[in-house]
Amino acid sequence: MNPTFESLGVAPDLVEALASRGITEPFPIQALAIPPALEGRDVCGKAKTGSGKTLAFGLPILGRVTKAEPRRPRALVLVPTRELALQVCEELKPLSVERGVKVMAIYGGAPMEKQVAELEQGAEVVAATPGRLIDLIDRNECSVADIETIVLDEADRMADMGFLPQVEWILRRIDNEHQTMLFSATLDGVVNGVIKRQCTDPAICEVEYAQVTVDEMHHRFLHVHDMDKVRVTAAIAKGTERTLVFCNTKRGADRLERSLEKEGVDAAAIHGDLPQRVRERALKDFDEGKLHVLVATDVAARGIHVDDIDVVIHYDPPSDHKTYLHRSGRTARAGESGVVVTLALWNQELEVKRLQTRIGVLDQPIVEVFSNDPRLGDLLAWDPSSELEPA
Repeated sequence: MNPTFESLGVAPDLVEALASRGITEPFPIQALAIPPALEGRDVCGKAKTGSGKTLAFGLPILGRVTKAEPRRPRALVLVPTRELALQVCEELKPLSVERGVKVMAIYGGAPMEKQVAELEQGAEVVAATPGRLIDLIDRNECSVADIETIVLDEADRMADMGFLPQVEWILRRIDNEHQTMLFSATLDGVVNGVIKRQCTDPAICEVEYAQVTVDEMHHRFLHVHDMDKVRVTAAIAKGTERTLVFCNTKRGADRLERSLEKEGVDAAAIHGDLPQRVRERALKDFDEGKLHVLVATDVAARGIHVDDIDVVIHYDPPSDHKTYLHRSGRTARAGESGVVVTLALWNQELEVKRLQTRIGVLDQPIVEVFSNDPRLGDLLAWDPSSELEPA
């Protein structure tokens, strides 16, 4: 029999609040993590973005948190990006109202005075990026001395972004005996070191996911010309239902959105400088099939959980093979055959060839194409490797 939130120990008022939002069955990571977390144990969860981990730590926090003094929160969720800080808040706020608990986000790039004013009102739960939180602690505008529960969310991502020294600086300033919860796509390497230093006899909650492998994707590498690159992208997109395009910069994403619109392609960009409501609207429209093309930066793409993406286009080649796989894994889901396209200008071919070596895709040539090439309308049907001369 499948567990319910009630059987996991979640309080009736929170179960009711979840049900009113159409959430009635716990995800696997929630079923594993919520019971030990409600007992007050340290918890280490292996779970990827979009697996439901926010409620896995959020429900136990809301179930146990006590009243906060001004500027002295009781629960802290450390996250690598402002997007995630906002995401955590948006997910927990509707539930926190049931408990009279205040949830707020702290991140750089927003007015500090407004965040200080919110802290002054007494916020029980704070989702924060490390840099801005340290600024506030340094100015005596916030104290972590009363923290009862600390969550390190996407710990692997924080390690990759070089935030761990800041995270540990913050942790050293917690005076209370406290509960530590850590969630990460991997629990080995650097993250394992953090677990050993910060957790006491943690409950290890691992959810195994079927990883999309390189072999399940159809890879296409296209040599394009600078003046024709947008039109090649438009030609590919016009042959699909849903196309996700990756750019390396926010400005590049905005520029590509405008250029695609001029080519008659319905597109929207999502990145960290856009308001949350704008990003959410674009994601919703994309998920529901109202929007044809979504143009994203890598950071913003962590919030994309959309199945049935036909094509992923690397408009800007990724910086490394890990990024290639992370981006590309958004197609070929649920056993579907997804196409991954990398566009390369003449001066990017060498780095793309290195990328091919790292991901083990050596049978695909980099083929020169122009936007009027009819093969762009159905890249799945066209396999450039079949055109290679036998050695």
